[in-house]
Amino acid sequence: MSGVRVLVGTHKGAFVMTSDAKRRQWDISGPHFTGWEVYHVKGSPADPNRLYASQNTGWFGQVIQRSNDGGKTWQAMEGKFAYDGEPGTHLWYDGTSRPFEFKRIWHLEPSLTDPDTVYAGAEDAALFRSTDGGQNWHELPALRQHTTAPKWMPGAGGMCLHTIILDPKNADRIFVAISAAGAFRSDDAGKSWRPINRGLTSQGIPDPNAEVGHCVHRIAMHPSRPNVLFMQKHWDVLRTDDAGDSWREVSGNLPSDFGFPIDVHAHEPETIYVVPIKSDSEHVPPDGKLRVYRSRTGGNEWEALTNGLPQSNCYVNVLRDAMAVDSLDSSGVYFGTTGGQVYASADAGDSWQPIVRDLPAVLSVEVQTLK
Repeated sequence: MSGVRVLVGTHKGAFVMTSDAKRRQWDISGPHFTGWEVYHVKGSPADPNRLYASQNTGWFGQVIQRSNDGGKTWQAMEGKFAYDGEPGTHLWYDGTSRPFEFKRIWHLEPSLTDPDTVYAGAEDAALFRSTDGGQNWHELPALRQHTTAPKWMPGAGGMCLHTIILDPKNADRIFVAISAAGAFRSDDAGKSWRPINRGLTSQGIPDPNAEVGHCVHRIAMHPSRPNVLFMQKHWDVLRTDDAGDSWREVSGNLPSDFGFPIDVHAHEPETIYVVPIKSDSEHVPPDGKLRVYRSRTGGNEWEALTNGLPQSNCYVNVLRDAMAVDSLDSSGVYFGTTGGQVYASADAGDSWQPIVRDLPAVLSVEVQTLK
């Protein structure tokens, strides 16, 4: 019988939520790793029972957890994260140079074909890979050693590598995004990288059209069209039709083009979702109304989706990794808030219901379609 498994990372642990294809009744397990920050939990496309979780505290540091039974039991991996060679430097907020320093893993991206291979995006920005199920980690150093890296500067949330997209039609192509350096692409499995920020404009940096320095919040792709990417930037929603060689703005009639998450409908490559936030200084929904916006035309024309979402006195945020879509026949959409709610829509966003309302602040939401 088909169903879904929603994986939620929060400031105080992880939760696993399961339902059948109707997505009305939910079983919730957790918290797992109670009290730890869990930045991301994600399942392997090659083996749905293989899950990876990134847990972290300032006291005990970084731990990668692995489950081989869909989240019923977990095992802490012993592998450590260390930069390959000299750490190099990046810019600090005051414009001085500062050495790269490992702080945490923001994002885990399992291989599309091998459950033992998984990529990890770090703060300070670096890309790591494990080929033995998370036991050992090795950096792909060419990204951190890119000639532009000394110009990278952290954003308000730090200098995190938060997006990793593996091209389903080209095993050598990887996209990543770093806050606040920009987007990068490798066409040789991580041996070399180039910035893909042409068309991005950021008024808050010395050169608004610079090669790097743009605060990219999230990138999303539909697997059937890997050359088409959608981006939620600090301000602006953008798309590219040439794998990042050039971008154009598609913010259109959004009430605010500031936000964090962006995702693509599982069966409609031109249908995309964002959650507008009022501004970078306030981080709350415009007018106190929690609204997901959907475009069925690949951007520019947006409609508010409000049925089942609070439309008054709502002042939560939705973070960059906290939205996901499933691939059931009627595609589901999920997102979590800093207020601890996790919402689900079983009809592509037309209506919403809360799965749970009182979790710790939600950092990430992923979903697995189980068949």
